[in-house]
Amino acid sequence: MSMQKTIINARLLMSSLVISSVLGGCATTSEVNEKDPWEGWNRGTQEFNDDLDKTVIKPVAKGYLWITPKFVNDGITNFFSNLNDIGVTVNDLLQLKMTQGGMDAGRFLINTTAGVAGFIDVAKMIDLPKHNEDFGQTLGFWGVPTGNYLVVPFLGASSPREVVGTVGDALLNPLTYTFVFAGGGAATSAINSGAKSVDVADTRADLIPTEKIVNEASVDRYSFIKNSYQQRREYLLHDGNVPEEDELQLEDEAATKGEDTAKNTNAPLPTTGNKPGSIPVTDNSKHFLDISAPVKK
Repeated sequence: MSMQKTIINARLLMSSLVISSVLGGCATTSEVNEKDPWEGWNRGTQEFNDDLDKTVIKPVAKGYLWITPKFVNDGITNFFSNLNDIGVTVNDLLQLKMTQGGMDAGRFLINTTAGVAGFIDVAKMIDLPKHNEDFGQTLGFWGVPTGNYLVVPFLGASSPREVVGTVGDALLNPLTYTFVFAGGGAATSAINSGAKSVDVADTRADLIPTEKIVNEASVDRYSFIKNSYQQRREYLLHDGNVPEEDELQLEDEAATKGEDTAKNTNAPLPTTGNKPGSIPVTDNSKHFLDISAPVKK
């Protein structure tokens, strides 16, 4: 009973923190932004996520890096990336990308066998590239609108379409079914939770060397992440061939928000976009603050 009370109290505390942060964000937004109507919620939730990252996730990731040799860290990253290729392959087929689907299926088979359950990326050695497809992109491919920008507790930058996509991606991840098909039990639950925790720690640890880019390059961290996320999702959805009207709209929104922020802070206007020399963009494939190099067209 004491354990159950502890869990209940922890959940109540977490819920109160989220509500408090959201209300704080709403209080700072006097007018509703038509282009970002959920900005009050989003800013409050982002603040909550940042606090959680600083107090829990990042310290755990640093400890993980400290005790994990580089070759082990690389192997763990490859292992979870290999599991992800199952979902990537399914989404390839759902988006009618048959050739790419065959390549990604080949990646999974080769890495699972010759790569020792995926710990070694053998497919990369034979020039089978890693693709980035998820269920959110599949929904977009079939015409489902993205909806307003939304920051989700614990997950980060998202949208209504991507929230549904996250559920779809979870259903395509073998770890989701570990508990179901292994008969349940405390041991199985612990293994499943442990595997997911390692995935989170490994992902977060890989971002530590590049996270300072966001903090140093942005005048308004919220706007930087929002604009970068939306640009990156559009880029992935259209496989790098973003329609000109969509690209111009995103750049116009980013510039407008940047000008408003610069007026309030007397700071220089940040550069946005996916053109050479621009700031890095956010890869939201795992809903983490994953920084990648700017994509040159």
